[in-house]
Amino acid sequence: MKDYKPPYYAVIFTATQTAKMDGYSEMSKKLYGLASTQPGFLGIESVDGEYEITISYWTDLDSISK
Repeated sequence: MKDYKPPYYAVIFTATQTAKMDGYSEMSKKLYGLASTQPGFLGIESVDGEYEITISYWTDLDSISK
């Protein structure tokens, strides 16, 4: 985990990997690109395998809701 200065907020996204994943990687990169331009975005971490867990970090709740 990155060393973000508290307080911060985390949004957790989970997905089940399937055999049909056409376009998933490209869409994931696009969404990261969009999120990283939003005010309050601190960063993102992801672990994948059979299940993917992605956590994005934000400075405040207002930033998450936009």
